[in-house]
Amino acid sequence: MSSDTVTERLTAARNLLYSGDPRAAIEAADAIAANSTSPGERAWALLLRLASVVNLERSTEYASTVDRAYAAVRAFGDPTATGGFHALAAFAAHADGSLERCVTHLVRSMRSLAKVEEADRQAAIAWHNLAVVFSYIGFHDHAAHAAAQTREVASAAGLGWSLNSPEVQVRHALSLDHRGDSDGCVRVLRALLKNAIRLPSTDDGLPGLNPMDLPWIGYAAARMALLGHNASIDVRRCLAAGGNDAWTADLRHFGRICLAISSGETESARRRLRQATSTAAVLGAAESPRLRALSFLAEGDHATAYQADREAFAAQARVNDQLRRFFVDAVATRLDHEELRRRVVAYGEQATTDPLTGLPNRRHLHEYVSDLAARGEPAVLGVVDLDGFNRINNVHGHLSGDTVLQRAAGALNRVMRRGDFVARYGGDQFVLVLKETPLGRTDIISDRIRQALNDEDWEALVPGTELTAAIGWAEIAAGAGPQGVPNAFSLADEAMRQAKQSRRHG
Repeated sequence: MSSDTVTERLTAARNLLYSGDPRAAIEAADAIAANSTSPGERAWALLLRLASVVNLERSTEYASTVDRAYAAVRAFGDPTATGGFHALAAFAAHADGSLERCVTHLVRSMRSLAKVEEADRQAAIAWHNLAVVFSYIGFHDHAAHAAAQTREVASAAGLGWSLNSPEVQVRHALSLDHRGDSDGCVRVLRALLKNAIRLPSTDDGLPGLNPMDLPWIGYAAARMALLGHNASIDVRRCLAAGGNDAWTADLRHFGRICLAISSGETESARRRLRQATSTAAVLGAAESPRLRALSFLAEGDHATAYQADREAFAAQARVNDQLRRFFVDAVATRLDHEELRRRVVAYGEQATTDPLTGLPNRRHLHEYVSDLAARGEPAVLGVVDLDGFNRINNVHGHLSGDTVLQRAAGALNRVMRRGDFVARYGGDQFVLVLKETPLGRTDIISDRIRQALNDEDWEALVPGTELTAAIGWAEIAAGAGPQGVPNAFSLADEAMRQAKQSRRHG
């Protein structure tokens, strides 16, 4: 049996999005989520809202909608819904400027969708969205794999999708052209258009595709014409099809720019390029300078065309540089997690481990320091508060906040010595217990902690956010006994608060 929850009002709400009216779909989804008692219906309604918000590029609503959808999907516990959520959340993360969170969501989406046993429309849509986002961030091989899965699931579900994910193929073709392989670009576009032309035509003579896909066919034909190869496609009518979402509007705008260049209206084309605002989202950051180069080339101004082409190459190179940084950060994060796992094994029972960070939890901390005090061993206790964390939750959402906590835990664990105790106390607070360490040396340790946090690339993870640490220390004196533990906690916590206040007013 399909895992999809089908109700009449949910079907009607989905049809609003499919027909190109995401604003009405949001209103309908909100109405369902407000009074539904079904975990499945509520989860799918909030996923519909997330898809519609993404469709409209309402970036100010991404964080709150992602958090609401995540809570509903977790309560539902269905792999199709989970996979669909992570595909959409990946787009929101990338729009927020974080490639790392984006790719994390994409991997989780793939893993969830791989567990789906029943092929249905929602599973096919989830794979399609996954393919689109992989394509959007330039991971074209992964996009092609997800697109193939889309075709397979759609076929098994009997959906009759004749040609799916044309935008994946268009972006792949453009990426080849942006990197200097114009012949490869033409090959990909020609194959796409050949398949589209083979489809039975609709009553209005256009290829028998989903109307939302027709603008991509139109752009493929218009763009291929700029490279000297024409296709028997009614470009203008294809561009005019589809819905009223932001991406389709951008696609139409750039399609008309291509047509203007082809017809010799090069100055008009460049004027339209200057008016464009979001081509990077739809066609890649290099497309705008590449079209400008092609407009100058059409005029015979090879020197200016060359300069514009260099801009296109530079835009593409920035993407590659970002991927290299991401790769290095990913390896560092993996090493941190491996060290955390080793500590978890050393610390013992899962019941005393924080599930988010892998560090000992509050219960384990209290057991550890109580045993320490009972043995009369001296130690210093530190309370670490992540200053700026609340803003991360407010601006980027709680899922992003969870990722920050995991990275902070890895950073703390990395700078501690073997035998030091690091625990998550709760929220954005961590506690350190260091044996055989005089209180006078804690300034050095505080500096190491702040440097470790400063070395993390928070801009890549939660752009526009500054994360610092306020740290307070107190001593658990030798022979202090059980009463010395709460006293040390109070003193360290107060010292942390004073450190936070002095930095804000300093």
